[in-house]
Amino acid sequence: MQNISTFKDEEEAFKEIKEAGYFPFKADYPALENDFHWHDFDSFLYITGGELTVTEYETGESITCTQGTKITAHAGVVHREQSRGYSAIFGLSVDPRTLTQPVDKPVSSL
Repeated sequence: MQNISTFKDEEEAFKEIKEAGYFPFKADYPALENDFHWHDFDSFLYITGGELTVTEYETGESITCTQGTKITAHAGVVHREQSRGYSAIFGLSVDPRTLTQPVDKPVSSL
């Protein structure tokens, strides 16, 4: 599974993102259930509201993350997400304006 830890508040999240040289943004997501996919960038994900369940393809391990959970995700890890809706602060290793499409890469493209 990805590296799971905790964080105190939004100030701490933004500070860690800045110190890592990552690009921050906040987002609210409606309910979702996506297929297994991967990303071509590293990221931090700080859950600020709701719940997000992440399942890793290789191990089948799932973890449900709630407010205060930080996920450190590495490029190339195949996973899927399920949620009834959540809010988060992201830190991406690349400028979000330069993300290749689709952002959620299909497993068949590995």
